[in-house]
Amino acid sequence: QCADWTNTVNGEETLYGALPFFHAFGLTLCLGYGIRTAATLVIFPKFDPAALVSAQKRRPGTFFPAVPPMIDRFTTAAREAGVSLTSFRFAFSGAMALPQATAQAWEEATGGYAIEGYGMTETSPVALGNPVSQQRRAGALGLPFPHTEYRVVNADTLLDVDPGERGELLLRGPQVFSGYWNRPEETAHQLLEGGWIRTGDVVTVDETGFITLVDRIKEMIVTGGFKVYPSQVEDRLREMPGVADVAVVGMPAGDLGEKVVAAIVLAGTVPAITLAELREWASTHVAGYAVPKDLVVVTELPRSIIGKVLRRVVRDDILEKLADLPKPKLPDLPKLPDLPKLRRPSAE
Repeated sequence: QCADWTNTVNGEETLYGALPFFHAFGLTLCLGYGIRTAATLVIFPKFDPAALVSAQKRRPGTFFPAVPPMIDRFTTAAREAGVSLTSFRFAFSGAMALPQATAQAWEEATGGYAIEGYGMTETSPVALGNPVSQQRRAGALGLPFPHTEYRVVNADTLLDVDPGERGELLLRGPQVFSGYWNRPEETAHQLLEGGWIRTGDVVTVDETGFITLVDRIKEMIVTGGFKVYPSQVEDRLREMPGVADVAVVGMPAGDLGEKVVAAIVLAGTVPAITLAELREWASTHVAGYAVPKDLVVVTELPRSIIGKVLRRVVRDDILEKLADLPKPKLPDLPKLPDLPKLRRPSAE
């Protein structure tokens, strides 16, 4: 499917394998794809921008499967070293949204394309992708891979939603797995009748058939009955001056269910950002119920081995810090005077 999608001619690609091969992304898009297309596979023991720049001088690459932070750092390192990347035909980005700025910087440096794809381990792992052409769209998951079908359904009823409405993405194709080993209940929940797999991702589909990710159902925040999609709030907060990175999570909030909390990484040496400043910025960009109620400043955000922000870890870290804070001591209440004892009236 990947070879057909990229229109690869066997024996002509030089593929940079900087993703871990024990992850589905690296296993398929580097090792499996490289062998399938008889590519020259340049393997790196780990992602190191300086090592990639050095390799580019000796054996220029043509295809770079990576996550957005890797694309960004490789582009920057090559520019600072004065090394050309024009040999690269395209980069294939996955695991997280590809920022427009990252895609633009890569395409300006290479003259090729930054192609965003989508999938999960259970789909081996690619199911959707952007065209390797000028029709690609940064920020969109793209179109179904060859022999791949999709549906967009209501997550509760599993009925198809109307065109243009958001809903959970279902996929079906030859790359969909057959089930979890010795976990029949989870398999039954994930795999539906007819071979459809539930992705747990909320998407919309436009009139041209391009699929765009809205958020993950499991990470959706419900506050006061309103649904907040973390990635939408994060996208707006990243545009705020002084914010280098951000993760938005839901925290317990009593009767409200959850409250929106933003964990931010400050850009460079900018002064600390206050909650009031953050709320003022957010209030002009997102709905009132999605404006963060609390702010936590961190030095870095936890990421998976391929660079995806781990919102669950962010949430657990915040909960742990809150648990360690000293509990405020309430003032002693004044002692009330003794009340006179009331005499029970007699039966007479």
